[in-house]
Amino acid sequence: MSNELIEMKITEFLDVLASDAPAPGGGAAAAVAGAMGAGLGSMVANLTIGKEGYESVQDFFKEKLIKTEFLRAKLTELVDLDANAFSGVIKSFKLPKGTEEEKAARSATILAEYKKATEVPMETCMACREVIDLLIDMGTKGNKNALSDIAVGALCALTGLKSAVHNVEINLGYISGKDKDYAVQMESQLKGLLHRIDKKVKKLDEDVRATF
Repeated sequence: MSNELIEMKITEFLDVLASDAPAPGGGAAAAVAGAMGAGLGSMVANLTIGKEGYESVQDFFKEKLIKTEFLRAKLTELVDLDANAFSGVIKSFKLPKGTEEEKAARSATILAEYKKATEVPMETCMACREVIDLLIDMGTKGNKNALSDIAVGALCALTGLKSAVHNVEINLGYISGKDKDYAVQMESQLKGLLHRIDKKVKKLDEDVRATF
């Protein structure tokens, strides 16, 4: 897998994002948003660990730091994975379709590639939800000077989650006519990931604002 995007400077990434290139697009941007959310969680943990006045939550934040860093790495990897995910779909549409056998093989390959392209943003959805849950758990327990970063991180991860949902759903539009059971299963998973998440992030945002 190419790490072309994550090795770019921010300005370079934004330039190619704004260009007429088919990728990166919303899926890669969603993964970046999630990675930023995880990174801000790590920041708050690092600003709390070893600091006077937070002795009672040292082990708690050390545990959370391991998890936020794992998710940050995963979402960073998903930036390029998402940008590359749809290439298989594009290639499959170019397969020969001169005979009935070729048409059947082409159709099966297209469906399989659409599923692969769906499962990458689904990974982004799940990782972003994990980031949000971690940040909600961290709440206002961390360094008081960095609590706004908890709220910003949760909002970034929520943006990543909702954005990645769009990328899953657009592919399910094709898949549902070919494999209804698969589409229903994925839709149910999305519903679970989104359940009450807006209210939870809003509550965290309000809790953080109350400390200002």
